[in-house]
Amino acid sequence: MYAVMFKAKVKQVDEEYLIMAKMMRKIAFEKYECIDFISVCENNIEFSISYWKDLESIQRWKENEEHLKAQELGKTKWYESYTIEIVKILNNKTWKINI
Repeated sequence: MYAVMFKAKVKQVDEEYLIMAKMMRKIAFEKYECIDFISVCENNIEFSISYWKDLESIQRWKENEEHLKAQELGKTKWYESYTIEIVKILNNKTWKINI
């Protein structure tokens, strides 16, 4: 399993940004077998982490036509800067309280 970590310094959030973010999440799950996708924003920092079964799924998602448009808008309109890191998950443990 792999994770994509996206950290951005947000310049501007508008209605188009909110719509695009929702669509990117939907595309990741429906077309590219994303396992989980979590995103948070605090002050002007956005952090998203998504989980994937393999690198090929990540690459196909990155090259999606709508995702390419979102990437360009991110560079030109929504973000001051961003960092993307792809990591391989070597160990995964989950704990859950049983009620």
